Amino acid sequence: MREPPAPGPESRPNRIAVLASGRGSNLQALLDAIAGGRLDADVVGVFSDRPTAPALQRVHASLRWSRDARAYARRSDFDDALAAAVAGAGPDWVVCAGYMRILGDAFLERFAGRILNIHPSLLPLYRGLRTHARALEAGDREHGASVHFVVPELDAGAVVAQARVPVLPGDDPATLARRVLAVEHPLLVAAVQLAAAGRIAERDATVLLDGHPLFTPLLLDSSGCLSPEPQ
Repeated sequence: MREPPAPGPESRPNRIAVLASGRGSNLQALLDAIAGGRLDADVVGVFSDRPTAPALQRVHASLRWSRDARAYARRSDFDDALAAAVAGAGPDWVVCAGYMRILGDAFLERFAGRILNIHPSLLPLYRGLRTHARALEAGDREHGASVHFVVPELDAGAVVAQARVPVLPGDDPATLARRVLAVEHPLLVAAVQLAAAGRIAERDATVLLDGHPLFTPLLLDSSGCLSPEPQ
């Protein structure tokens, strides 16, 4: 396990690199939390595999990095370029916020234990794509989102925290997606708050919270705070 870097004597804000492929609404939630003083961190770069991703426009041009992944002959070549760019920003944490490309093993090894992802399902349910449609097809009464550590197996890393929403009569994938997105934003902010405070780490596929194993994910409550699941 690679532990998150300990804060220096100057107690500087944590440095966050964000990977995004789309609109960047989760990125904006982080930026708003930083601006509002609720998250002691700086976004030191936004990195995308899609040069036209709207997420890139949410930060100053000096913080943007993008390449068209399709232009690279080999997947590993793009991964190497991305890893070099992210490392150049000197992040403490890498946050995948709507990043739709699978990260290669070399990238994951370089930033091991420091990569978080937000995924629109209650993991381990519905790894991968079409999560809302799959929840509806299964007849689930509850759906939601998860923040987890990133490992080579898709969406299989240890889960830090989750937010739950009801599945309502008449829901379709679009309406359910909107309800989930509304809790994704505070969920991601709350999880990154823990990371920036040095309170979480990953060891042997288990989340450590304040140095103690977390056997079930924290839950987001109505006030936007994380707490253990009631027993």
